[in-house]
Order: sequence, then C-alpha cells, then structure tokens
Amino acid sequence: MLENSDKNVEETTSNEVNQVNQQTQTAVDEIENEVAESSEKAEEKNEIPMLDYAAMELDKLVEELQKLIKNNPVQQIKNHVDAVKTAFNGKFGKLLAEKKEAFLAEGGNSIDFQFSSPVKTEYNSLLKDYKVKRDAYYKQLESQLNDNLEKRNALIEELKNLIENADPKTMYNEYQKLNDRWKAIGPVPKSKYNDTWRTYHHHVERFYDLLHLNKDFRELEFKHNLEEKLKLIDRAKTLLNYDDVNAAFKELQELHRLWKEEVGPVDKEHREEVWGKFSDITKQLHDKRHEYQKILRSKHQEIIDAKLAVIAKIDAYDVSGNNSHNDWQKSIKEIEALRQQYFDAGKLPYNKSEAVWQKFKAATQKFNAEKNSFYKAEKQLQSDNLKKKIALVELAESLKESSDWEETTNTMKRIQSDWKKIGHVPRKYSDEIWKRFKAACNHYFDRFHAHKNELDEGVKAIVDAKKAFIDELKNKAEATLDEVKEAIVAWRDMGSLPRNARHLDGKFNKVVDSLLEKQNLSKEDIEMMKFKNIVDNYLSQEDFRKLDSEQLFLRRKIDETVRDMQQLENNLSFISNATEDNPLVKNVRKGIQEFKDQLDILQVKLDYLKGLDY
Repeated sequence: MLENSDKNVEETTSNEVNQVNQQTQTAVDEIENEVAESSEKAEEKNEIPMLDYAAMELDKLVEELQKLIKNNPVQQIKNHVDAVKTAFNGKFGKLLAEKKEAFLAEGGNSIDFQFSSPVKTEYNSLLKDYKVKRDAYYKQLESQLNDNLEKRNALIEELKNLIENADPKTMYNEYQKLNDRWKAIGPVPKSKYNDTWRTYHHHVERFYDLLHLNKDFRELEFKHNLEEKLKLIDRAKTLLNYDDVNAAFKELQELHRLWKEEVGPVDKEHREEVWGKFSDITKQLHDKRHEYQKILRSKHQEIIDAKLAVIAKIDAYDVSGNNSHNDWQKSIKEIEALRQQYFDAGKLPYNKSEAVWQKFKAATQKFNAEKNSFYKAEKQLQSDNLKKKIALVELAESLKESSDWEETTNTMKRIQSDWKKIGHVPRKYSDEIWKRFKAACNHYFDRFHAHKNELDEGVKAIVDAKKAFIDELKNKAEATLDEVKEAIVAWRDMGSLPRNARHLDGKFNKVVDSLLEKQNLSKEDIEMMKFKNIVDNYLSQEDFRKLDSEQLFLRRKIDETVRDMQQLENNLSFISNATEDNPLVKNVRKGIQEFKDQLDILQVKLDYLKGLDY
C-alpha cells in the first residue's frame, strides 16, 4: 500500500515536470517562430509616418501615392497604400454616386451612365505600377530565400564532411571560414528557419565535441561562448523588469537571434543548464506577455469608453467662429490633439474597433467638411492673389535693368509695398514667385547701390578733401561766426559724399557745433544754425526721405509740447491761493515759459522746412 502511494507521488511529480517542460517548450517555440518570421522580413521594416489620408482630396491622395511608390522601397509601403486605397475608393465612390444621380436627374438612363476622370486614370496607373513592383519584389524575395536555403543546406553538408574527414591541422580554420560563410548568408523561408538552424547547430556541437586538436584552445572557445551566453541570460533577466511588455518581448526575440546566429556552442557539461536558464526566462516573459494581453482584453471596454468620449468632443467641436487661416490652423491643432488622444487611448481588436472607428471617421469627416469648405473659398482668394503677385513679378523683371534711377527706384519701392499687402498664394507657387520677385528686386537695387556708391576719381577727391577740411577745422582753437558760416558753405561747395562716406557729414557737424557753442549767440540762434546745417546737407544729398522724416518728427514734437504746456496750465488752475509770489506757481509758470520757448524754436524749424522747395 505504501509502495503504491510513493509510486503515485512519483507519477504526479513526473507529470507536473513534464507539463512545465511542455509549457516552456511552447513558449520557446512561439518566440522562435516569431524570430523566424522577423528574419524573413528583415528588409521590410516600416518607418514611414502614416498620414491622415482620410482627410485628403482625390488629387492629393494620388500625389501621396505617387510619392510613396517613387521614394520608398515597395515592401515598406503596404499599409500606406492600403490606407490610400480605402480613402480613395470611399471618396471616388461618393463622387461617382453624385455624378450618376445628376445624370439620372437630367433624364439619363442608368445603363447609359459613364464617368471618366483623369485623377482616377492616374490612380489606376499608379496602383498597377505598385502591384507590378510588389509582385516582382516578392517573387525575387522568394527566389532569394530559397537560394539562401540551398546555400545553408550545402554548408551543412560541408560541415558534415569536415567532421567525417577531419584533418587535425586544418579542421578548425576550415570550420571558421565555413561559419563566417554561414553568417553571411541572408534570411531563409520562415518555415525552414528553425529546422535549418537546429540541424546546423547540432553538427557544430558535434564538431566541437570531436575537436581534439588543441584541448586548451577548445576549452577557451567553450569558455568564451559560455560567457557570452551567460551575458545573454543576464540581459534576458533584465527584461523581466520592463514595464513595456511588448518592447521586452521584441528585445527577447533579438536575444534568441543572437543565441542562435552569433554565439557558438558550449561544452556538454553546461549546454542543458544554460539553455534551461534561457528557456525558463523565455517562459516567464511569455507568461507575462499573455497575462498582459489578458488584462488588456479586460480593459477593452475602458478603451472603447475613452475613445467614444474623444469622438463626442470632436463631433461637438464648434467652428462657427473660424474666419481666417490662423483660426483654422488653431482648430486643426486642437482636433489633431483630440485625434492623438483617440489613438493614445489604446488599441482594440478589429471586431471591437470597427464600430468605434466608423464613428470616429464620421466625426472627423464632419470637421474636415467644414474645413474644406473654408479652404475652397480660400483657394479662390489665393488664386486671385497669385495673379496679382505674378503681375508685380513681371513688372519688377521688366524694370530690373532700368537706368532711370529716380523713377524706377520709386516704382520698385511701391511694388514692394504692394507685394506685402497682397495675401497668401497657393503653397506650390509661393516659393517660385517669391524667388523671382526677390531676384528681380535685388538685381535692380544691387545695380542702384553700385551706381550710387561708385567712387570715381572725382568723388574720391571730394572725400579726401573733406577729410582734410575736418582735420583743419578741428585744429582751430576758435573761429568767428562768419568763419563758421564760410566753413559750412565751403563744405557744401566741395560736393556731395557717396553713401559709404556720409559718416563724414556727422563728424563735420560735430566740429561746427563745437565752434558755434563758443560764439556769443543765443541758444535759439545756435540751434537754428545747427538745424539749417543738417537740413542743407540733406538737400545737397537729395535725401528727401530724411527731410520728410524730420518734418514728421517736428510735427509730433510740437503736438507733444503743446499737450505738456496745456497740462501745466491746467495744473495751475487747481493750485489754491495761486498768488504770483507762490513758489509753486513760479515753478509752474517757469515750466510753461520753457515750453513756449521750445515751441517757438520747433515752429521756426518746421516753417523753415515747409518753405523749402524739394
């Protein structure tokens, strides 16, 4: 009776061990199958950003499809092409229905209805081109995978022959070359990947078991491989602490690939032990992933509720106040943020996501319809703006070689100002017409400034003479008023300075100011002499813009002085006991008088400017 009990315990224990081993093997098989599949698709990694194709018009969809096919490997664009197809077929189907409805409304017969569209023709052509390239790629890939399989099988046979006909002197070098060739061979069909590797690895272990040429070397090699596999085990252990289960599982696939492809065998004593540790961690991660997926499934309703809440916000989004491009750009960003919230809420299996997805599409399409209506009107406005800007471009280009400097300069400045007042143009023309306009304006003004700044011998003589004149004037300890006036006239009679030497006018004015301050003149007289000197310089240089600016400055200064003076007079009316000997009254009246004096000078300056004929 006791013996039977012990036997039952042993059988139970044995069954539990077998069950655990079976579960471990299942986990290992699952990840190795995924490694095999990822190996076959090693060249098909897709990092192309997914655009909102559902929001695009037919011509834009065709444009994006053309870019996808032209600019990317065909094996990387399947998901994008499928998304374009879904969006295009939906929009074109709607357009076709509208055209047919209009045809029937005009009395046409349904059987006679036909509709052709250049955009549909181009779309079909691109799709055909894609399919041809895709089929050619996968046909070539299949051929390459099978070719690689033949190469690997051939190498396995070579390895067998190497083992059976081993030459102790050369066998290890020959094996190293063979192993390098094995690593250099590309992927094989995923259905053959694991079997091929196991066969190869089995014979590699046989080779190492039979390698007696140099026992110390073999043990060193085994030790190195053991260290590498223990490192892989340590890396695998760290994955157990990853919060991102999917990232951990992806990394585990890479570790399995390295275990198989990069690290050689270890001695018999450790083979089962290290593989057991690695397999055990694989099972733990496998179980963690399954538990994560189980929890995820239980949260599907939470995800659905979160997505529906976002959809409700998009559906209720108010665009009635959007009257400009900036308004719509702000709304687009806000809707995009809501769309991102929708996707961030989590992923759902297809059978649970389709109904929610359709509601999401309807809500976003509602917004897009409003947006497209605005930009359709905006497009017409931009088209009108384009015509206006092209007219300015053509005018600028027609004037860029002109030598009528005064008239052309005024015209070029005017059209530059007009350009700024015109609104946006279609984006695809914006850069082109701006470059043309900028080039024409720059070309003219480069010529204009070169003309103005060109220093011929006569101009250089004027510059040198005026520099010497400044130095001579600086050295005078004092001068009479008549001498100062004569110096001003002499300076002007020397001629105008070129643009790049007009800083000399400033230096001369400072010397004159210094000499005038030593004269027995009133403050008003000195200030007017200084002012007239500056204004006369502007006149001699025909710098009418500065004269206009000076006049505008004086008008504003007069208005400001009048306001300040009126404020003091107003303040005076509020001072109680405002007798003339009151210190505060005296101070205010002094301030008023100063403003009056300043106002007189400003008015004289303005009258002088207004009296000039320029």
